[in-house]
Amino acid sequence: MGEQRVGEVVKYFSKPCVAAVKITEGGIKVGDTLKFMGHTTDFTMPVDSMEVNNQKVPEAVVGDYIGIRVADRVRPGDEVFKVTAE
Repeated sequence: MGEQRVGEVVKYFSKPCVAAVKITEGGIKVGDTLKFMGHTTDFTMPVDSMEVNNQKVPEAVVGDYIGIRVADRVRPGDEVFKVTAE
């Protein structure tokens, strides 16, 4: 398994457990597995849906700010990686 850095958390909303993520490299699609890493953050989860400007989107590319429901608390500055098969 490999990991490719795709972005970073810019904001966290505790209700309803949503992270705002800026995509800085590559891109992600619904169905990808993401890993959130930070000072006190370390978990992996699948992307079941994401939004750009409150619209559900199937994928996000560099420059997009996405909203994604997360399984645990994240913090601004946490890095986001896409888990790859290779």
